Amino acid sequence: MRGTSMLNLKLTLSLCLFMPLLLSSYSYAQTCSKFTFSSNRVFKSCSDLPVLNSFLHYNYDSSGKLEVAYRHTGIGSSRWVAWAINPTSKGMVGSQALVAYRRTDGTMRVYTSPITQYQTQLQEGKLSFQVSDLSATYENNEMIIFATLGLSNNGTALNQVWQEGGLSGNTPQMHVTSGPNVQSMATLNLLSGETATTSGGGSKLRKRNIHGVLNTVSWGILMPIGAITARYLKVFKSADPAWFYLHAACQFSAYVVGVAEWGTGLKLGSESPGIQFDTHRTIGIVLFSLGTLQVFALLLRPKPDHKYRLYWNIYHHLVGYAVIILSVINVFKGFDILKPDKKWKNAYIGVIVALASSAVLLEAYTWFVVVKRKRSESAGKLPHGANGNGVNNGYGARSQQA
Repeated sequence: MRGTSMLNLKLTLSLCLFMPLLLSSYSYAQTCSKFTFSSNRVFKSCSDLPVLNSFLHYNYDSSGKLEVAYRHTGIGSSRWVAWAINPTSKGMVGSQALVAYRRTDGTMRVYTSPITQYQTQLQEGKLSFQVSDLSATYENNEMIIFATLGLSNNGTALNQVWQEGGLSGNTPQMHVTSGPNVQSMATLNLLSGETATTSGGGSKLRKRNIHGVLNTVSWGILMPIGAITARYLKVFKSADPAWFYLHAACQFSAYVVGVAEWGTGLKLGSESPGIQFDTHRTIGIVLFSLGTLQVFALLLRPKPDHKYRLYWNIYHHLVGYAVIILSVINVFKGFDILKPDKKWKNAYIGVIVALASSAVLLEAYTWFVVVKRKRSESAGKLPHGANGNGVNNGYGARSQQA
């Protein structure tokens, strides 16, 4: 026991001694001002870019000459990286990019690519400003692009964009369109060295998150709750007509929130013409159409004793269950697109499991209530006498007691 205690004490002391060293080395690796380039390259200014493990080192003089070194750490050998300046606006389209990746034979390729549209293949081409001394290196999972730019007409505030994506052989593929990859835009002040994240990426991400929350709450939660309310409460006579108003209120609320979700989806689509999620969009269109039909179907609901009420019920139930199934599928499609923290997806899975479990238990209980009620009604219809004139005998008495 004493030997074990001494061993634990030594391990604790070792961690206390080495932890500051580990933290300092981590900070050293993640701060651009501490980085030293090989080949005696020196850059007077640098900026820690906010996302994608990226850093920009540069030298700038009043003539407009800009020497840059764009570093992208933690990158695999089968990935491409790019850093760009957008002289005309904040965003991807219009950017003048420097692109680099390692070929399958191990050599580096670096070139310029003007971005004229979304879903670009990063084709090689001339930029709107002069570029010289273009080169790239890859070592220890870090890719660096070096270049000298002539920016005499672009001022001292630059709209910069940086990105990374996968390769298919030696061909760059489309980058991810969610998470940090849509936040990699910022404005750089060449004189002060300050980097300000542009509002466009953050604003669009907030809109996506709002769209996802509205979609989950409306179609993914309120709709199933409304269906459960209608199916199981109406079995109890004491809940009539309260179950109908609860069901209608829940479904109408889901539809109203769904309309807001539909609007944010249309807005996101108009702001990102080159980014398409066909399956998610198609399911969303079908959901909105079916939900609208369900709402207007309430205005055409026949009375309970009408001859067409049976057909209306069949339609209403089939469309309602289709909406619920498609809603859950589309929520998970949205999770795949947004890629939020796993806790949010797990939380929604927990909600769906809870609703499904409640439905199973209520299904069993309501069947029990219905069967028991039918037996009671059948027993109440049995004759009170053998001759049918209401005179009780032994059999009749037992039947009445039963």
